[in-house]
Amino acid sequence: MADCIETVVVGGGQAGLAASYCLSQLGGEHVILERARLAERWRSERWDSLAFQFPNWALSLPGYACRAADPDGFAARDDVVRFLEEYAAYIKAPVRLAVTVTAVRHEGDDPYPFYVEADHGFWKARNVVLATGAFQTPSIPDGSVFIPKQIMQLHSCDYRNPRQLPPGAVLVVGGGTSGAEIAYELKKAGRQVYLSIGSYRKAPRRYRGRDIFWWIEELKFWDRPAQPSSPGRLEGVPLLSGLDGGFDIDLRSLTDEGVKLLGRTRGVIDGKLSFASDLEENLVAGEVWFARLQQMMNDHAEFTGMDLPEELAPEKSRRRKPFVPITELDLRKAAIVCIIWATGYRYAFNWVRLPAFKETGEPLQSRGITRIPGLYFLGLRRMHTIKSALLSASGVGADAAYIAHHIAARNQVIQWQCAKTA
Repeated sequence: MADCIETVVVGGGQAGLAASYCLSQLGGEHVILERARLAERWRSERWDSLAFQFPNWALSLPGYACRAADPDGFAARDDVVRFLEEYAAYIKAPVRLAVTVTAVRHEGDDPYPFYVEADHGFWKARNVVLATGAFQTPSIPDGSVFIPKQIMQLHSCDYRNPRQLPPGAVLVVGGGTSGAEIAYELKKAGRQVYLSIGSYRKAPRRYRGRDIFWWIEELKFWDRPAQPSSPGRLEGVPLLSGLDGGFDIDLRSLTDEGVKLLGRTRGVIDGKLSFASDLEENLVAGEVWFARLQQMMNDHAEFTGMDLPEELAPEKSRRRKPFVPITELDLRKAAIVCIIWATGYRYAFNWVRLPAFKETGEPLQSRGITRIPGLYFLGLRRMHTIKSALLSASGVGADAAYIAHHIAARNQVIQWQCAKTA
């Protein structure tokens, strides 16, 4: 027999825990169903040396902030897991672990219309919050099936450290933070590394005495509403690392370390990968973005009268010649033994048996609210703003609060209707 409950939250990561706090603050009855352990993706789908991208003072969820001894330091992967565990204990989250939800259905006009089926129980709910996050199923190009069988292939979520890979050269595909950091680590470990990139956003780790995340918050840079499909030309994520005290990743400088840069990967034929000739164009675009960002920060500091130290003029760098694009790479001749696909993720909501998705599988929602009364999403990429999936009180936490208030208002209406008809 199914348990009846006001709200079922699916997912025990940062989004689900933030939703739990906000629901509890409003007196909302709920349960969190988590398929494995709290923060499972941080535990089992992140490489060993990964550090949180922003300073400890930015690591927060509603009602709780990171208590690290060094606020300006950067939390290691296991520290982030510990933070989420501490948060769950602090808010007394009603979480049930090792419960995999297998189906969500809508049963009609029942007071508890949602039927949530799991491998260890059944629930009927007035509301369902799908908080399984932005990183669900690894996205790997279809052309990967044509890679020679002797070459090891991994998605970045399965990469742990250089010792995991056979000896030889490595190709990393994907110029986002994951791809750049993995390429950096592999090169430091003595590997020959090729890095294939698309778009690029260069930014300083620190500027005029402040971390870049401080500037992003100060400028409200990621607060503008942006749907997942919007181009967001100015909102690209800069290449920053929290490793070794934090630094920015300059792709041109990576070549000084010996990393061989390539343009966007296009396909593979007969053991040869082809690449677009857009490498120099993408690098220049990232550097133009960097210059615009610097100007915005300087203008804001001047306009508001901030007493910030002046940025030292950079040492004059040697004039670099534009990259001559490499449009083809013979994997055998380059001695490539492994390809790491740092190519992101796609949504996997096939277990939600409701008409709440586009043909592409992307959720149909507006700040988490769907056209199906009582069904919500939380923690999606650019769900409402650029930082909707970010582990922070002003990111996923802000959307969680919005949804919790919507649920509370909906429940009040339902209770009023029930009392009126009684």
